[in-house]
Amino acid sequence: MRLLRIVPDDTKFDFMRFRRISFPVSAMLSIAAIALYFFHGLNFGIDFIGGTLMEVQTKAGPADLAKMRSTIGSLQLGEFQLQQFGAPDDVLIRISQQPGGDEAQQVAVQKVRNALGDEVNYRRVEVVGPSVSTELLAYGTIGLVLAIFAILIYLWFRFEWQFALGAMIANVHDLVLTVGFMSLTGIDFDLTSIAALLTILGYSLNDTVVIYDRIREMLRRYKRMSMPELLNASVNATLSRSIVTHVTVAMSLLALLLFGGQAIHSFTATMMFGVVLVGTYTSVFIASPILIYLGVGRGRIGGAEEPGPPPAPATASVSSAPLSPPQRARVRR
Repeated sequence: MRLLRIVPDDTKFDFMRFRRISFPVSAMLSIAAIALYFFHGLNFGIDFIGGTLMEVQTKAGPADLAKMRSTIGSLQLGEFQLQQFGAPDDVLIRISQQPGGDEAQQVAVQKVRNALGDEVNYRRVEVVGPSVSTELLAYGTIGLVLAIFAILIYLWFRFEWQFALGAMIANVHDLVLTVGFMSLTGIDFDLTSIAALLTILGYSLNDTVVIYDRIREMLRRYKRMSMPELLNASVNATLSRSIVTHVTVAMSLLALLLFGGQAIHSFTATMMFGVVLVGTYTSVFIASPILIYLGVGRGRIGGAEEPGPPPAPATASVSSAPLSPPQRARVRR
């Protein structure tokens, strides 16, 4: 049986020539993402700031947001938001945290129910108090930091320090750009977002380790191949696997993004950006070429850069040393 070949076996695309473009672009994007985080901030969900989230569906066709906004505004519950998502009759209601603890939150929910009456179906109601939201934010942050350190320890024992450092830089690059994307788009940063960031860490690490394994194998096999040429060969050798994996994941995430509903929207949108876009780009254009600058292959015969011109062929030369008498005799004969 003939196997399916997504990429021909003799593919020799030069990925490394783009490293002088990818590194400055990634540096600028990372700086922009950090600036967005500090100056624009994240749109924290009720998991982290507390409050009430109600997902309703109107019974009489498309929702009239203006009417609903007027009705809920008359209840004097403080800040609230109405967001239409999915179908025209689906509405997400967010109510800020009420003073008075959990009992006040429940009273606010009941007021909204009484005001909207039987015109809507209540598909989801979540109430998170201030103490719980603070604990969730702290535990989520601790979990993310511990995951990063665990990955660093794993890489340190699995590869040489240059490979471990390169993979860690690639993972942090993915996280920074993903957080910047969430800040720019205003996606809710909640517990599902923490799960998405952890998944992106694992997925990006797996993709990078696959390429690094092939690089390490070729480093032992080809002693005279230049480092850029070796990295290109390694990436091209794993290109078919990468394309199949990323296309499959992208199709699954796209289905969840379109039909999964608001409950997992933050997770799927973050995953779509972090895994499909940033993760693929980072493994090829950041994690691989950074090994050149970290000194991998510098002590090899071929060197870390492209080899210079081949040495000139050896030519016969006449020695200037005087000939011995027997040698002179043989020359005369």
